[in-house]
Amino acid sequence: MALVKSGWLWRQSSILRRWKRNWFVLYLDGSLVYYHDATQRDMDGRIHVKYSCRDVRAGHECRDVQPPEGKSRDCLLTLVLRDGSKTTLCAESQDDAVAWKMAVLEAKSTPVRLHPPEKRGSVPAGVPGDGVPPPQLTPLPLFCLAAPGVTHVIVREDPYRVSGDQMALGLLAGAATGAALGSFMWMPCWF
Repeated sequence: MALVKSGWLWRQSSILRRWKRNWFVLYLDGSLVYYHDATQRDMDGRIHVKYSCRDVRAGHECRDVQPPEGKSRDCLLTLVLRDGSKTTLCAESQDDAVAWKMAVLEAKSTPVRLHPPEKRGSVPAGVPGDGVPPPQLTPLPLFCLAAPGVTHVIVREDPYRVSGDQMALGLLAGAATGAALGSFMWMPCWF
């Protein structure tokens, strides 16, 4: 996936309003992922900017928010989401906050077209050489989503990549199934 921007940002928790420093990575497909640290091993959360972000505010546009101790209000960045919630961030400097705002707006507005994998022809039934011609593979059409002279980026998602959310759901389902099957094992059999 194409990387747009990455770096340290302070994130305000939604319930206790405490500030926590996270490593943020913004991808061209609109995924804003934040991790515990720069090793990117432990994902703390994800915001799909393309689909869930309604507005991006920076600096003094972020009303009713107190920046972390030692930071200026000019460093604030607020993502207003479609469900009405807000994610408040704080950059290291005013310039960095403006750069993050521009990067988020770019990722939000950049059209990304994921092309399906090329379709492979199947071998027809029969013995090769029995007069049945092999199937012809035709290339998929390319779609132009921007004006000429604009750099096009084609992103292909790894079909085997599992996100943290999907992994947690799978573990939870596995634990529930195991608990249910385990409870049946303890029941006496009256057959």
